[in-house]
Amino acid sequence: MGKRVYVLAPDSFKESMTAQEACQAMAVGIRRVQPDATILQVPMADGGEGTMAVLVEAQQGRYQSMMVHGPLENQMVQASYGIINNGETAIIEMAQASGLGLVPKEKRQPLDTSSYGTGGLLMDALAKGVKTIVLTLGGSATNDAGAGMLQALGGKLMRRDGQPISWGNAGLSELAHLDLIEVKRLLANRTILLVSDVNNPLLGKTGATAVFAKQKGAVAADYTRLEENMKRFVALLEKKEKKEFHTIPGSGAAGGLALPLLALGNATFVSGVQYVAEKVKLSAAIQKADWVFTGEGGIDFQTKFGKTPYGVAQVARQYHKPTIAFAGKIGLDIDSLYAEGFDAIFGILGQTGSLDQALSSGPENLARTVENIVRLLQISQKG
Repeated sequence: MGKRVYVLAPDSFKESMTAQEACQAMAVGIRRVQPDATILQVPMADGGEGTMAVLVEAQQGRYQSMMVHGPLENQMVQASYGIINNGETAIIEMAQASGLGLVPKEKRQPLDTSSYGTGGLLMDALAKGVKTIVLTLGGSATNDAGAGMLQALGGKLMRRDGQPISWGNAGLSELAHLDLIEVKRLLANRTILLVSDVNNPLLGKTGATAVFAKQKGAVAADYTRLEENMKRFVALLEKKEKKEFHTIPGSGAAGGLALPLLALGNATFVSGVQYVAEKVKLSAAIQKADWVFTGEGGIDFQTKFGKTPYGVAQVARQYHKPTIAFAGKIGLDIDSLYAEGFDAIFGILGQTGSLDQALSSGPENLARTVENIVRLLQISQKG
């Protein structure tokens, strides 16, 4: 039996491991059994948290770090964005400045969070002369339809008395006038790629509020207010631009951040996992594989709607390579995934305990599970 070739292509395990750390943990498990195996590490992402790092490192870019406003009013955070292609392209991850992970659990409330900090990152990149913005939309804490971002870019969102509206979605209830001339000037002749795995429109039963507000801290009593505030903003924006944007699939991504970019700039959506797979050269690696290992924090029936493990399995399927997925949590109805290119799916938790314990022990749990699977594969290869 010759050396086996393993391609490791996981996403991050949220709040436990980055994609890079998950690759390393998988490699540790393989080496315990097959020290001479060939291991190709291809960290993956689908537009959520960690996508920027995967793209920057795969393309030998550099990072620009700065202080920007966080999601909460009067909150400042250290955030970074990536620069590649000799300064021509910036990779901006919304979660860096406006992510849910930046808001303490007891303060999570999408009425009170703003995308202003993401606008600050955009402004800095544009000031440096970049021509293309790659904006990843996952992991947001906001539901302000990009209003805060517009303010950071020089847009004027004003009350009837001519003063700026208040912070966050709540401030949209005060909105009476829009002046977005400066934003249009900044975005002119720039290309914006919106990297996302979300197809939801902005409003309605499948919109940003109905589907995503709960995970950002909203309770039932908040929903009508959140939705009505965004409707107010949309009505003014669409009247001004003389075109409808809120029904575009994906306009509800990241609490509606995509909407004003679709309205005002040269912005288009790209599939998160497909875009990342191309940039990290996933196909080339998988063609060399005997086994493909992927995974992320949770796997369930929704995985097939553009999540990283599904995207990896689809590429592996093209080349008839077996794919095994690993997850911190296995959810409902995974049986449907076995018809989508997955050969096996394993949970990595070894014992019951608190969530904090599970997250902190994630790397060892993943390494141990991979080790045991490789032992089984070795037995089958001998047979």
